Amino acid sequence: MDSEEGPSRLASSSRVEKTTIQLGDTILLRLPSGDIRTLKLEKDSTIHLGKYGSFFSTELVNQPYGLTYEIANKKLTVLPPKGLQEVEDTDATNELINDGQFVQPLTLEEIEALKKSGISASEIIKKQIEQHATYSLKTEYSKEKYKKRKEAKYSKSFSTVAPTLFNVCEYWFNKDQNRLRDVRPDSLSQILNLASIRPGGRYLAVDDASGVVIAGILERLGGSGRLITVCDVDSPPAYPVVTHMNFSKETMAVMSSLNWATADEEYTPVVPSAEPPSGSYKSDAHKSRLNKRKVASNTLMQNREELFAGEFDGLVIASQYDPLSILQKLYPYLGGSASIVVHSPQVQILSDLQGKLRDIPGYLGPAVSEPWLRRYQVLPGRTHPTMNTTGSGGFILHTIKVYDDPNASSVMAHRHKAKKPKTEDEDTPVTSNDATPAPANASPVPLPLPSDADAMMSEGGPSVFES
Repeated sequence: MDSEEGPSRLASSSRVEKTTIQLGDTILLRLPSGDIRTLKLEKDSTIHLGKYGSFFSTELVNQPYGLTYEIANKKLTVLPPKGLQEVEDTDATNELINDGQFVQPLTLEEIEALKKSGISASEIIKKQIEQHATYSLKTEYSKEKYKKRKEAKYSKSFSTVAPTLFNVCEYWFNKDQNRLRDVRPDSLSQILNLASIRPGGRYLAVDDASGVVIAGILERLGGSGRLITVCDVDSPPAYPVVTHMNFSKETMAVMSSLNWATADEEYTPVVPSAEPPSGSYKSDAHKSRLNKRKVASNTLMQNREELFAGEFDGLVIASQYDPLSILQKLYPYLGGSASIVVHSPQVQILSDLQGKLRDIPGYLGPAVSEPWLRRYQVLPGRTHPTMNTTGSGGFILHTIKVYDDPNASSVMAHRHKAKKPKTEDEDTPVTSNDATPAPANASPVPLPLPSDADAMMSEGGPSVFES
């Protein structure tokens, strides 16, 4: 019972930590324009948001995620959430509207004077609407769009974005999808599901997509399980996506990293000596440095031993290198029925890999799929697909490791063996393992006379197998 409650408690505690903002966290802020800005919350610092204003960092400490704030005199005021309002359709049309320069009487100088006087953005927008010449001719939908444009232009507000896996992945995908190797949020969810990532599991990962796959695995493990990553750098790799997740130390403790050299069984790591050359430490700093070196070397050896012991539950690959060479390298360390998932921006790479894996008995049912996503605007009376969408979220190959045993036979083969028909008059002979062979000069034993059923079969009568 305790083993089942442990992972759930760790996972729930990691989710609780994400609900409040703490010093040292990397947070995402959604501006009125719709853009998302990232920053690290430092102690006793001032956060500048350009034309939207600035505020003290302590204003956000211990505050929950998801709130909207208005900036005034470097102080933050929580704004009430906006609800969805029904837009009544009218007979108004936009065909008679002429948006010239005299439609809005307020000049730029007057608007700047209103902003300097301390009037809120809502009051400025209200004045613009009152003096707008053709505002009443607009449809209700056009009026809502007009208000949103003005709020994005004059509002000094922002919203904090919860560091969930979906929000962080979406932020990085919109920022630079090439850095994420086209791993879209829906693609990431399919990767984690196909790999069967769960708390308590042991997994291998090769992530060259800024750590988005690593972040997904760590979130699902919730501090219970094991994750070993293989990279191409000597020092611990930098995963910027993991930084935005603000994981706790317990969640990060399950991950270790090896490079391709130390992941080779024939390679002998060159470990510097952790003992002082002269037999004594020169200073406390010298002793601390050598102790850290000893801990690092011991951790490296333990990670190598754990990798070579094998029996991992799954392998996830999102790398720029040849996936077949990676599979051949890490395949021996996977357990039976382990899921293998490979993501690539190009379908040709995975189709070639699929053809090669079909000829190898150790891979079961390699299949390639393409994630497809269509976003919708969901508003009362205005629900429709968005006009712009992403082109591709990459391609995914999934297969399962099986053991190649040439002596193995199917279970169904034993079930379909034909049984010899028996008759009521047929005597079942009794055999014994202790029976001795008859001597060569022994008289022959007379054969039993055929029964009526045997006589019928010999004469071409009906068989017991015929219906």
